[in-house]
Amino acid sequence: MTGVVTIIDGKEVAASVIEAVKASAEGYTAKTGGKVGLAVVIVGNDPASHAYVGAKGRMAKECGFNSIQHTLPEDTSQQDLLALVNTLNADPSIHGILVQLPLPKHFNSEEIIQSILPEKDVDGLHVVNAGKLATGDLASGLISCTPAGAMLLVRKIHGKDLSGLNALVIGRSNLFGKPMGQLLLNANATVTMAHSRSRDLPGLCRTADILVAAVGRAEMVKADWVKDGATVIDVGINRVPAPEKGEGKTKLVGDVDFAACKDKAAAITPVPGGVGPMTIAMLMANTVIAAHRTAGLEVPVF
Repeated sequence: MTGVVTIIDGKEVAASVIEAVKASAEGYTAKTGGKVGLAVVIVGNDPASHAYVGAKGRMAKECGFNSIQHTLPEDTSQQDLLALVNTLNADPSIHGILVQLPLPKHFNSEEIIQSILPEKDVDGLHVVNAGKLATGDLASGLISCTPAGAMLLVRKIHGKDLSGLNALVIGRSNLFGKPMGQLLLNANATVTMAHSRSRDLPGLCRTADILVAAVGRAEMVKADWVKDGATVIDVGINRVPAPEKGEGKTKLVGDVDFAACKDKAAAITPVPGGVGPMTIAMLMANTVIAAHRTAGLEVPVF
């Protein structure tokens, strides 16, 4: 394909969302005298989870939120965690509750997630929020952060109305694939959901004007899978060996072979620096939305 590819800068878009969140949080405080409150719960000592939680806490503080972290030992019981969630549910100063996943093996994670009040479920994983999205109610639910962020990147390229465009989502997880499909459908795209059982995945990909990869397989999507001029959104984060950096070194790559596919696509997200930064930005957006709804204020739009 001739023409210059647009590398979609997730950091830049995320930064503009954060600026809007800060302004909304200030507005909330001006009108109510209180702060937007986010509670993050982490169980155990998984280093990656602690890194994520630290980043979320720092961003919440930067946005002017009251950010509270509950760090619980690995051997916390299901009942104790449910009790903490119930306490946070009942606390009017907390507008968003996030339980960092994955939880240690002995937990029933689903029961914990579903115990969070839907209006405080800033991860967008409660069945009520999933159901609202599935029925096209984008006004009163909370949308899962990574698909919401990926959708903002799609809108940067195509605007709000995707009528006449074919979109393909590879991956059908509740966390990303399903809500992403719903968001694209809601924006009038013609949506195909592909997954590990799909036949002729390369053939399906070649029909897509918007190709979203979220399978967790390093550089699976090859250049000859990509339609000329497509928009490619890469949600994968895979750590692979990088011998060129030295022995034992690794690097992050997506589910798309970026180097090869960028010559076919008209727009593509890099990994890192594409969809990743959007996730925390949309978490902050969801929290400020939840606070405004609770107070009966006009809800900010991102």
